Amino acid sequence: MDFLSWLNAPIFELFGNPVPWSDFLGNVCALATVFLALRRNILSWPVQILGSILLFSASVSAGLGGNASRQVVIVVAAIWGWSQWKRSREQTGEIRIRWATWKERILLILALLVGTVGFGAILSAGGWSWNPYPDAYIFIGSLVAMYAQGRAIVEFWFVWLAVDLVGIPLAIMGGLAFSGIVYFIFLIMVVVGIVDWAKRSRQTISSPIAGTQTVTGRTE
Repeated sequence: MDFLSWLNAPIFELFGNPVPWSDFLGNVCALATVFLALRRNILSWPVQILGSILLFSASVSAGLGGNASRQVVIVVAAIWGWSQWKRSREQTGEIRIRWATWKERILLILALLVGTVGFGAILSAGGWSWNPYPDAYIFIGSLVAMYAQGRAIVEFWFVWLAVDLVGIPLAIMGGLAFSGIVYFIFLIMVVVGIVDWAKRSRQTISSPIAGTQTVTGRTE
């Protein structure tokens, strides 16, 4: 058995659905990515890249071209985010984290809404998804969250929260029970991340619960 065949061979079944090694290991990497991001550890980016490569293999094997394309875009976005955190650490010795300004928040929301409508229309017109707009929402939401994460703003956790709330039922309805469980774990970790970054970050810009300050958030 060659490596790719082994990678896409089922490791176990969950609710009657086979879960291949690539899907299992890719989702483990995804969970590790969230944990490392919570710790503000720059290793979250290479781990995310590895996870997306594994999930790309799983998606291709399952004939899910749309999700496979999503993994490619995520890899590109992760490379950009990695470079942003690396530059910040080289310049200041730390990852500077902050709350977004109100202008940035509005732009993030607009990107999520416009991107979802536009990409959803493309998926619908091409017949490339059985549920195009929620599918588009998860795709665009992932990119918006990664952009915000690359900018090291606390709001990226809120975007992931919004993605997870749709991703859980969508995965279950699509027969991806394992991914649904992982999305639920993500949901818990994201809530922890929101609390942790908001509390432990010492740089706050236009916080919704505090006045404007400018201080520094350190990495571990």
